[in-house]
Amino acid sequence: MTDMNRFTDKTVLITGGTSGIGLATARRLLDEGAHVVITGRDDARLKAAAEELGGDPDRVLAVRADAASPSELDALMRRAASWRGGLDAIFANAGVGIFKPAAELTEDDVDRMLDVNVKGVFFTVQKALPLLRKGGAVILNASWTLHRGMAVASVYSAGKAAVHNLARTLGADLAPRGIRVNSVSAGFIDTEMYRESVTDPAQHARNTADVPLGTLGRPEDIAAAVAFLASDDAAYITGQDLIVDGGLVGSIPQR
Repeated sequence: MTDMNRFTDKTVLITGGTSGIGLATARRLLDEGAHVVITGRDDARLKAAAEELGGDPDRVLAVRADAASPSELDALMRRAASWRGGLDAIFANAGVGIFKPAAELTEDDVDRMLDVNVKGVFFTVQKALPLLRKGGAVILNASWTLHRGMAVASVYSAGKAAVHNLARTLGADLAPRGIRVNSVSAGFIDTEMYRESVTDPAQHARNTADVPLGTLGRPEDIAAAVAFLASDDAAYITGQDLIVDGGLVGSIPQR
């Protein structure tokens, strides 16, 4: 049985925490006793997310910040430091996906994905280093696409491969401080981002059929994996990628 007090008195930063996986992770960690900082780029959505999470300003701090902006990340870390003094874990979750054939991607598309998904992840961790306590944990949101080719996800997948490489290299870099760094690779998860990207019912059906377990994952499935990696239950795990995909990468479904 999972100890539901694993994060009592701990403070966790979750970027991209206003919906989907980020919001579900914030909810899970609050249920396990954490104080949570969530970020997003829209004030109204931040307010709604904070209210959905209970609206207690002693437990939830909602900060407007664009992960692609180092100056906004600096301001975020100042707010987090003044709120709770430090951080025990980070879930660098903020990300964007633009899914097109390679011939159709524009320079703006490429810049946006790499700015948020790679540069943003790196600077989120770098800027948080002065706040991270010894024994802390960093979890980076990667993707199943780093393990398997997907025709309309060339740059997205390359960026997510870089994210997992950051988990390995930062894991080595930060090990002397007792800080663990891992990534989590979600499969097809029923989120707002998924529904905006997959609007064709036939494509959705094909995606579902590719999953051996026969269903899309829930944001809560990823939240559980992040909570594990952030907890002392994963105290001897670093530099790894945890794939949570219903078997999508490693198995062939029975037809």
